[in-house]
Amino acid sequence: MSSLVLIVILGLYLGMLFFIAHWAEKKEGSPMTNNPYVYTLSLAVYCTAWTYYGSIGVAADSGLSYLPIYLGPVIIAPAWIIILRRIIRISRINKISSIADFISLRYGNSRFLGAIVTVICLTGIVPYIGLQLKAIAETFHVVTQTPIRTNIFDDNTTYVAIALALFASYYGTRYVDASEKRRGIVTAVALESVLKLVFFVVVGLYVTFGVYNGFDDIYQKAQHLPDFVARNTIGGLPQAMNWGLLCILSMFAIFLLPRQFHVAVVENNRENHLKTAVWLFPLYLLIFNLFVYPIAWGGNILFEGKSVNSDAYSLLIPLHFQNTAMAVLVFLGGFSAAISMIIVSSIGLSNMLTNNVLIPYNLLGNLSGSEQSINSQRIITSRKIGIFCLIILAYLIYRFFGLDYNLVSIGMVAFVIIAQLGPSFFGALFWRRGSRLGAIWGIIMGFVICVYTLLLPYAMGTTNTNAHFINEGLWGFSLLKPFQLFGLDYLQPVSHALFWSLFFNFITYFAVSVSFKGNYRERNYAEMFVDINRYSTNHENAFIWKGTAYKNDIEKVLVRFMGEERTRRAMNIFNVKYNVDQKQELADARLVKFAENLLTGYIGTASARILIASVVKEEKITLPEVLKILEESKENIIINKKLTETSRELQELTAKLKEANDSLIQKDQQKDEFLDTVTHEIRTPITAIRAASEILIEDEEIPEELRKQFLQNIISESDRLNRLIDKVLDLEKFETGKQEIHLAAHPIMETIEKAVEPLQQLISNKNIAVHLEGKATLMAWYDEDRIFQVVTNLVSNAIKFSPDENGLIVIAVHEKPDAIEVQVRDNGKGIAKGDFETIFDKFYQSTNQNFKKPIGSGLGLAICKQIIEMHKGQIWAANSSTGGACLHFTLPKKEQL
Repeated sequence: MSSLVLIVILGLYLGMLFFIAHWAEKKEGSPMTNNPYVYTLSLAVYCTAWTYYGSIGVAADSGLSYLPIYLGPVIIAPAWIIILRRIIRISRINKISSIADFISLRYGNSRFLGAIVTVICLTGIVPYIGLQLKAIAETFHVVTQTPIRTNIFDDNTTYVAIALALFASYYGTRYVDASEKRRGIVTAVALESVLKLVFFVVVGLYVTFGVYNGFDDIYQKAQHLPDFVARNTIGGLPQAMNWGLLCILSMFAIFLLPRQFHVAVVENNRENHLKTAVWLFPLYLLIFNLFVYPIAWGGNILFEGKSVNSDAYSLLIPLHFQNTAMAVLVFLGGFSAAISMIIVSSIGLSNMLTNNVLIPYNLLGNLSGSEQSINSQRIITSRKIGIFCLIILAYLIYRFFGLDYNLVSIGMVAFVIIAQLGPSFFGALFWRRGSRLGAIWGIIMGFVICVYTLLLPYAMGTTNTNAHFINEGLWGFSLLKPFQLFGLDYLQPVSHALFWSLFFNFITYFAVSVSFKGNYRERNYAEMFVDINRYSTNHENAFIWKGTAYKNDIEKVLVRFMGEERTRRAMNIFNVKYNVDQKQELADARLVKFAENLLTGYIGTASARILIASVVKEEKITLPEVLKILEESKENIIINKKLTETSRELQELTAKLKEANDSLIQKDQQKDEFLDTVTHEIRTPITAIRAASEILIEDEEIPEELRKQFLQNIISESDRLNRLIDKVLDLEKFETGKQEIHLAAHPIMETIEKAVEPLQQLISNKNIAVHLEGKATLMAWYDEDRIFQVVTNLVSNAIKFSPDENGLIVIAVHEKPDAIEVQVRDNGKGIAKGDFETIFDKFYQSTNQNFKKPIGSGLGLAICKQIIEMHKGQIWAANSSTGGACLHFTLPKKEQL
């Protein structure tokens, strides 16, 4: 493929990234850009060109040695719920925007420590960025089959580097507050993570199932290659120790790399996104590594005996078969892996460089006296220039220093350098005694050992047999050989350097910390970091400060960086949160801490402290005073927590009491209404009996036929009265548990027929058709008298609500796996959906006046429900598909009781 066509493709690809980033910035807060999947995919910035190309090279040359770099993050991922959540919470509360700010703040806002961390990160990451540019350049020329130009202005990679620098500087510095979320960059990185994974899987499938006949075919052919067995075994104890140390290295890297800290901590919007990340990120790494081995050994088989770069197998294999389209897809995937690392790393490094070196050591004096708009523009400009210069510097390192080692070697060196932040970083989270001096000397000692055991030998050339320093050791002492320090000769160079550098780093950090006590601010932040869960909601209260400060002076400092509107809004939030009188002139420790936090995102932790200290008069505090105040603060927090819990419990209890009171009032009202209904129902037959009796007594000449009719009415109303009293007594017995039932096996269809028989006259009077459906042999376990009562009630209701013409009642019996279900359906008007539950309430008729039954007390269905539930069955109402009501109830089979 011609270089011009590939450049056009790259231009279109970068244009798409610009569009996605711009769209995501406009859609800030949208679920499409702010969700756990975008967050997790942005973490895949861990997979750089080293992953995309270098892992294949390692697998081809050394077998399984590529795995530890991915095993470490997978092993530590479940602990993110505890460790990473704590880091995110600390950073969010304190407006931290980089790992340098994080470490600097923990050890007392140390400006010098922040600068050291920044230098360590620049030393390790800038060449690493150059490594990504090298990967882009080399793979570009592999695809186009053109030589690398010696003149940088003729090299297409130069213009790619400039385009990336412009893109990163524009979208990475849109906010003066470095702790602000950059949804555009994060969304673009997440999209690139998807693309590089898809393209890598595509080429993996192509090699495995297109070029070869599956994994087994590759394995069968590869095992005949020289050293196959030796390369693909872990080996003995020394090799296992190498693997273990490399796993530890990658565990450190997933927390400490500036790009990982930025996407995992600074860009985190919600802590609960970690619940997705702990399983999706390891799954991403697993999928990525499925095809590393097939591509690596497929390339070894295909190019056996040829001198080719194994890092480029994923490109060379498609090109070998003239599949240019596949090679272009692979190149775009590698390009995505490289530029996402370049962009995010340069943003993080630029923030660190500005906030921890340029501002505190140079620009702070100019910024403190300028207007807000000027300060903001200066900060943004310095970050833009920083990003641009870092990428160009990395490109120049690649061009003029060559970076002759393979991708993995350079990447591993960067990892070891960054790992020197590990003891002070994790000590900040879990050890209160860790001090600023311990962190400073630990990092310096670890870096010196790293330079001695790794950087100097690599600069001289690891294969340089004439290098006296490598072969004989410093001043000829064999115990000082850089690759065999103190006689440790069975570790690989990277593992060896990691072991000794971290060993001396940790020992120094520990020894200095316990030997020299830190100042009060270090101990103050130690408590706040270690017990962040306790202080997360009121961290300003945990900040210890004594002195004289005026609110107006602090506000003036804030206005210079935040502007009047944002400062006023922030102060209002502070006043409301802590119930502070706005007219109060003096500032307390809480406002000092609040102001430092606000400034941290703009100028870093150290500069924020310096600026606030310039307008307040602080008094020294002894360490015993700090410990006493912290202990009192802990007690106050515990008391406040208990008071809060008690208040919440009282609120819940009050709500429950109110609910119970409302329920009692409602029940009392219902009881009154029920008694009114029952009284009315009782009064009706009594009135009829009295009227008929008076007529019979007063009129002795009444005809015999009419006399018999009145007597019949008296008997009928007496029966009605008796039935009503029976129902009330039955309901009372069921509700109090006094009612007994006698269970036995009965044929349900026979019981239904018996219940319907007495109702035939009513059925005939309304000209209703009744159909029975079900097997005569179906048996259920019940008290026949009570189920007779249930069926009678349900059928009676169906008769009442059936239409005057063409009425139809269907009684269907169905056998279920563990029960017998009976349905009573009519073709009336049906039941309102909101009444399906309430019709079984004994108070239903009196509390739902829109639904009046023609005749009855409203107790029938309530009694039915009690009877069915005593049989351990269920009863419910619904509407049939053809209209009309359908009452269902179930009875257990014999074997289920």
